[in-house]
Amino acid sequence: MVSRSPSRIRRRAIAALRMLAALVLAGGIYALVSPGAQANAPGSLSAAAEEGKALYNNYCITCHGNNAQGVEGRGPSLIGVGSAAVEFQVETGRMPATAQGAQIDRKPPQLNSDQARQLGQYIQELGGGPQVPFSGERSPTQGNIAHGGELFRINCSSCHAFSAGGGALSSGKFAPPLNESTDRQLYAAMLTGPQNMPVFGDNQLSPQDKFDVIAYVQNLNTDNDPGGWGLGRFGPTTEGVAIFLFGMVVLGFAALWIAGKS
Repeated sequence: MVSRSPSRIRRRAIAALRMLAALVLAGGIYALVSPGAQANAPGSLSAAAEEGKALYNNYCITCHGNNAQGVEGRGPSLIGVGSAAVEFQVETGRMPATAQGAQIDRKPPQLNSDQARQLGQYIQELGGGPQVPFSGERSPTQGNIAHGGELFRINCSSCHAFSAGGGALSSGKFAPPLNESTDRQLYAAMLTGPQNMPVFGDNQLSPQDKFDVIAYVQNLNTDNDPGGWGLGRFGPTTEGVAIFLFGMVVLGFAALWIAGKS
């Protein structure tokens, strides 16, 4: 029977201790950087985020779970979505959602703008993500309406229509009208790509490009139609169809009147 030498046993013991120390170190690092651990650490949240956490526990936790990790079959994880996405969804009344469907409609919000931003700050401090780079409802720079119109026609009109009145998509989905959207909501939508909308990062549309698009959309929303009814501002095709139908009716009545007189 061969006995193990003391030096060999000592080496194995040292290797086991090293492995144990490495595991403890890795676990400690993960506990420090993981969003859930940060959320639970006392005093780690700002005052606004603490208010947002209370709102989250009342309105969101059922579908999105503890620490916004998501609940399978109910709601996705919110880690990394950023405050911009939260503000957009909450301020437009899409969240909290009453039911799941092909698309969640805009409706009167349950929380006001301050509460939406507190909730967004909580999610931001949990996992980071895109943020709207200005405060208040109006964008801080004056956008170029002409350039914004060009960008809108290239990037947005295929879904939202040239008049920003919205349009139908496939599988029961649709691009909503933009007439009720604020500057922050428009910016957040371009930054985060809610529902069927693509994300327009700063490498695709710079912050100034986004301000230009916002200026164009808001100009559409405030511009009057000096000629009367704008027919949805869909362009000459709609106007031509309307004139044709109206003209055919007038010609029909004129023909009947002439026949009756003769």
